[in-house]
Amino acid sequence: MLGYPALVPGILLKRYKRFLADILLDDGREVVAHCPNTGSMKAVNVPGCRVWLSPSDNPKRKLAWTWEFIELPQADGQVALASVHTGRANRIVEAALEAGALAPLAGYATLRREVKVAGARLDFMLEDPERGRAYIEVKQVTLKEEDGHGYFPDSVSVRGTKHLHSLRLLAEQGERAVLLFCVAHEGIADVAAAAHIDATYAAALAEAAASGVEVLAYGIDVEREQGTPTGVRLARHLPVRL
Repeated sequence: MLGYPALVPGILLKRYKRFLADILLDDGREVVAHCPNTGSMKAVNVPGCRVWLSPSDNPKRKLAWTWEFIELPQADGQVALASVHTGRANRIVEAALEAGALAPLAGYATLRREVKVAGARLDFMLEDPERGRAYIEVKQVTLKEEDGHGYFPDSVSVRGTKHLHSLRLLAEQGERAVLLFCVAHEGIADVAAAAHIDATYAAALAEAAASGVEVLAYGIDVEREQGTPTGVRLARHLPVRL
């Protein structure tokens, strides 16, 4: 599990200039928080929703707050938490890999981060004397469309398509190559390529899968104390609609 510091609740007022968000804290203060997400944040940038921020007392930081989670209403009347911090995805996955919580990727002896291979920098390489190597690229999924399904990407992703080409090349060379969707939205139950947003990515994903790239999806479970998020586990094996 990836643990979080004591998070502070508030209400999202607006996100702007990609990396900034105005938040009204529960104590009445209005603060500017760092928004650690370079995507469009389609479906998770919803003013008026409850959010949670992590504080920092580092004097070198320009902003003392970082936007971590948003609480989103669902069609069934329930609410779901989504992690908007894309930098957390790899740490969530790494914790799950080290704990052996992802069955298809369990049993390897070593783990390396940020491996340069096949013309790209991939997130992880697992290695074992008997099982060989497994190269893994992680993508965070937070887009839940009105049809109720989860999709990636939420905007055109040239970089994501490049990673698929690298994974496909590795698979064609006989290596184990894995695309792992880290579904950081409790309300998402399956994942598909967002062909309606990036048709090139969708085609590249289909080609990669046909060439032997494994496509896996796991969803987060958020632990709470009195309603405040305290930790995240990657625990739910979800279907991928190729």
